[in-house]
Amino acid sequence: MRGPFDAYHPPGGARGVRGRASRPSARCLGLFVLALCLASPLGVGASEPEGWAYRLSNDLMSPFCPGRTLAECPSPQADDLRMWIIVQEASGRSEADVVEELYARYGDVLRSAPEVRGIGITAYALPIAVFLGGGILVAWVLRKITSKSQRTTGATASAIAPPLDPEFERLMDEERRG
Repeated sequence: MRGPFDAYHPPGGARGVRGRASRPSARCLGLFVLALCLASPLGVGASEPEGWAYRLSNDLMSPFCPGRTLAECPSPQADDLRMWIIVQEASGRSEADVVEELYARYGDVLRSAPEVRGIGITAYALPIAVFLGGGILVAWVLRKITSKSQRTTGATASAIAPPLDPEFERLMDEERRG
């Protein structure tokens, strides 16, 4: 019976110890697996095969296509800017230097969210203040409505149901008992 490696050896060729055609030994297979493990990317860069240039172009907004990131923008100028960022990374510049130069060149149009300082704080503080103010207003209105309805219910209950005649109450009690 022929094995999968017999096609590569002539029928009368060299045989192993047990009479089968020679196959890769366990040692060679182990070395192959070890080489694969060492060749695979392990460590910090394993989860992110690209460098910071690709991530940066996904984080920055495009100055050429409003409302789109630099990576999504189809314009030729955006292609040039993406390529410039990749070249800057390949030349060894730091991400902070490139970002600083881009903000100096294009301004705050590159930001996907406002800075948390100066006037940009209002973009974060205003929704929180409106939410809290609305909650306080709703609580105040509900408290007024419930207190007013309790006062009205108490006053109308006494006006609607006058006290019963004592004789009628006695008859009702006898009827209930028996």
